[in-house]
Amino acid sequence: MTTNTNLNKFDSKLVMAHMHVAFVSLFIGGLMGLLQTLVRAGTFTLPFGIGYYQILTVHGVILALVLTTFFIIGFQFSLMSKTVGMTDKQRDSAWFGFWIMLFGTVTTAVTILLGQANVLYTFYAPLKAFPTFYIGLALVVIGSWIGCFTNFRQLYVWKKKNKGEKSPLLAFMVVINMLLWFIATLGVAATVILQFIPWSLGMVDTINVLLSRTLFWYFGHPLVYFWLLPAYMAWYAIIPKIIGGKIFSDSLARLAFILFLMFSIPVGFHHQLTEPGIDPLWKFIQVVLTFMVIIPSLLTAFSMFATFEITGRKKGYTGLFGWLKGLPWKDVRFFAPMVGMIFFIPAGTGGIINASNQMNQVVHNTIWVTGHFHLTVGTTVILTFFGISYWLIPSLTGRKLTSKINTLGIIQTIVWTVGMTIMSGSMHIAGLLGAPRRSSYSTYGGTEQASEWISYQIAQAVGGSILFIGIILMVYIFIYMVWAAPKGVEEFPLAKVSENAEPTPMFLENWKLWIGITIALILFAYTIPVIDIIQHSPPGSPPFDIIIK
Repeated sequence: MTTNTNLNKFDSKLVMAHMHVAFVSLFIGGLMGLLQTLVRAGTFTLPFGIGYYQILTVHGVILALVLTTFFIIGFQFSLMSKTVGMTDKQRDSAWFGFWIMLFGTVTTAVTILLGQANVLYTFYAPLKAFPTFYIGLALVVIGSWIGCFTNFRQLYVWKKKNKGEKSPLLAFMVVINMLLWFIATLGVAATVILQFIPWSLGMVDTINVLLSRTLFWYFGHPLVYFWLLPAYMAWYAIIPKIIGGKIFSDSLARLAFILFLMFSIPVGFHHQLTEPGIDPLWKFIQVVLTFMVIIPSLLTAFSMFATFEITGRKKGYTGLFGWLKGLPWKDVRFFAPMVGMIFFIPAGTGGIINASNQMNQVVHNTIWVTGHFHLTVGTTVILTFFGISYWLIPSLTGRKLTSKINTLGIIQTIVWTVGMTIMSGSMHIAGLLGAPRRSSYSTYGGTEQASEWISYQIAQAVGGSILFIGIILMVYIFIYMVWAAPKGVEEFPLAKVSENAEPTPMFLENWKLWIGITIALILFAYTIPVIDIIQHSPPGSPPFDIIIK
């Protein structure tokens, strides 16, 4: 890994452009989330004829797709620039992808805000949006593909110059995540371009609903790992440096990412366990593949706590848990991601429940699922992203992370923790009582069941209000770090591998092998079910039934 402290000004400007979009999205999406909780509790009526599903769609699309994609791609460009470098041509292609993504985002956002796309972020048919919603989403995906191939090219050029050497760990991780993203987004691109856009333009009268949902969830579950893997990058290769330690095992980290690549894509049917038209055998197979993803998650937990304990022991802390005292709890760069890691324990447990056929029947389509979603991306991922921001933004802007902002960041993390515990906890409980997801108070208010749910809906509004305070704090911190913090040099922390770690075997970088296995698993899990869906689709469900015939 290179030893320079900061990126050059051109790469910094590229990364910061992505960060600006991400934090604007955080504020807009967070405001929509606050309004949702207030409406759902029956304590607020939306003004100016704004509909509940309008703000629900904005909230989902802006936070789950726009914020995450821009932050991740920007963060990953910083890692690639730091470890393998970036040429002028690569930087130009990265900017090209950024502008396409931004144009697509604005196109989609305007369509939603005009009330022409109240279809939620899953945009399930038969809900139909104005064509510019789907066109905008397609452009976001296409722009991200340009980012993918830019990253691939960066590592390829580095490997040509450094033949026989293992690639830098973070560059390897970035390429794995972008491979996952590219393969996964082929599904959503197919359904948007070949199904939704022709349908919304009136070129065809019908749409194969089951096929569209299958193609969406082919993308929808690996999307979760596209969010998580950048957090894992920080956990594996940056947090050890912040705590004064070293990476426990380079080869274990690479193996975990390879397993995520292979087992995070062919698992979408576990989101469709209650849908007819899919053979139960294939649902069972994909549930089994889903549980395979637990293995790299446990590997990561083992690696991280091994790093924490070894570092604490080296600092002289003794006893069974004495090493915990050696962790820098007052450093927000560690504290925020660490809280995210802790939240991943209940989040992962909820994921196991969601993916289990029998237990899924209890919580399917209830607000439990929404609560789980907010524990994973809304807490584990976003708190790690906040933790990254505390050192990344100053290092890019040539400013310092001051003690006051560090303290405010710790307060922000605590506020977020309290708000999410209240909101997500009440969502989980209300879900067990049968409260539906994607629904407003006006949908079920006055029913007998609503009286059981209302106290939990009010708790969600309280938690959501606290979370919005956390968002305001984070946006203020971002603005301060960009424009008002004292000038200086902030470390771009990259950890070294422990000298006690076993050498990394070169077969872990056999890209043909791992990509080949990934494609084989996808073909195994999806080929027969998709052919079956198309062959048994209703008459006149274009265009895939025409292709198959």
